[in-house]
Amino acid sequence: MARALLSVYDKTGLKEFAEGLARLGWELVASGGTAASLEEWGVAHRSVESVTGAPEMLSGRVKTLHPAIHGGILADRSNPEHLADLSEREITPIDLVVCNLYPFSSDPSVEMIDIGGPAMVRAAAKNHAHVGVVVDPYDYAAVLEELSSSGLLGEETRRTLAAKAFKLTSEYDAAVASWLESLSSASGAVASASGAGGQPGSAVASAGGAGDLPAVVLTGEPASLPAELDIVASRVDVLHYGENPHQAGARYRISGKRSVWDRARVLAGRGLSYLNLYDADAAWSLLHEVRDMASRYGSGSSAAVIVKHANPCGVAVASSPLEAYELALAADPVSAFGGIVALHVAVDLTLAEALAKGPQADVIVASGFTEEAVARLVARRKATRLVELPEAEPATVHLRSLGNALLLQEADRVSLEREGWTVVTKAVPDESLWRDMALAWLVAARTSSNAIVLACEGQVVGVGAGQQNRVDASRIATAKAGGRAEGGAGASDAFFPFRDGLDALVESGVRGVIQPGGSIRDAEVIAAADERAIAMVFTGERHFRH
Repeated sequence: MARALLSVYDKTGLKEFAEGLARLGWELVASGGTAASLEEWGVAHRSVESVTGAPEMLSGRVKTLHPAIHGGILADRSNPEHLADLSEREITPIDLVVCNLYPFSSDPSVEMIDIGGPAMVRAAAKNHAHVGVVVDPYDYAAVLEELSSSGLLGEETRRTLAAKAFKLTSEYDAAVASWLESLSSASGAVASASGAGGQPGSAVASAGGAGDLPAVVLTGEPASLPAELDIVASRVDVLHYGENPHQAGARYRISGKRSVWDRARVLAGRGLSYLNLYDADAAWSLLHEVRDMASRYGSGSSAAVIVKHANPCGVAVASSPLEAYELALAADPVSAFGGIVALHVAVDLTLAEALAKGPQADVIVASGFTEEAVARLVARRKATRLVELPEAEPATVHLRSLGNALLLQEADRVSLEREGWTVVTKAVPDESLWRDMALAWLVAARTSSNAIVLACEGQVVGVGAGQQNRVDASRIATAKAGGRAEGGAGASDAFFPFRDGLDALVESGVRGVIQPGGSIRDAEVIAAADERAIAMVFTGERHFRH
């Protein structure tokens, strides 16, 4: 008689699966709560205690950790010595292990760290040549069907189930490690580069562009960059395509983490592509940063952001969402075509009318959409994806591939603390200019380098992005502004190596410039600003973005 060991936390579908196994003549062995459920359902079974002869102990921490269980799972049926060991100890082989784990990620704690479950799963997966292992209730039906038709699980099925099992335990261990490291970080603990027992510290990172790594302090190394990365991520979405239609694309979730994109609701439009997600995340993140900046500087209660190819092409703060959107769109309506619109409010019919009349957007991201707004936008813009998102989540690290290697860095944080900035010119900014400087500075930091951004009265009016030299970036931003930067502010993401970049920027009509400073020709650039009678502020911090 074949024997199955059942020990599950998630009992979804278990009753039907256990009844199916019993009908096929399998002997069922169950532990703890699983045995109690089978008893309640009237499914014949043996308890783990009756097999091991040892009742569970330590408040349930030890119940399946016993040779009668693990010997039955791990025995190589083709090895005479293994079979002799089983016979000598009167251990019955176990042919199927059905096990899922405590939901650690939903409520991290020491007591939610499963020990017996992963041990059984790994044992069965290791011995998949003879033992089947089922860790996902979704697989119950297929397993029952194959057992009903063939009497046993085929080699390919056992191998596939084993791979799924090892993936589960890998993700589980990574989630536990990440939680423990976050506790160490929060308490200010210091770990050496080798860690306990000579093992390097580890962390979890996204397979994509941003992740959430705990700050493990390593002797002589950056505090937030661990010595090792356990990169464990599960594919959750197959995307419409990658950067281009001939490239496949997918979204992955970091094991043990929840992403804002896991809670996204796509209300209308085509499937999301790689660039849709990448650009929408950039727009949504910048939108929240702009709102925080506006609140700090009293610039307006509403904000709107339009992004094209990961670069802002329209940003504005105003007294209403409609006004903010109209100002953001007016900055560069040509570039807005096919871009991403981000709004921090629930889009109503009035706002939807304005969006419907504007250029075609690939994605509109907002806190919500009324039914009337969805109907209006679908009628006018069938291809536009309408995405509802919760609050943005700031990334702590950025991860990129480098062939078969990886580059990891801390996420760039933009300081808007005026107290840390220095006015280096004779002219001093007034409050209005300070607000425009803060807006231009923030947007420049989120624009591809070399970047020049012009802002006036809460509206970004010109963006020069991704240029190989700062003079061209200044000329592009000035041309796009078309005279609308008069009296506003200009920002440069890095210092001006020569005064020519500043001279080109000043042609836009700004009366103030904000930049990091730090060039060997700073004195020359400051003199040029004084010559033009404009205010200049040094932040002391560069914000390259590639």
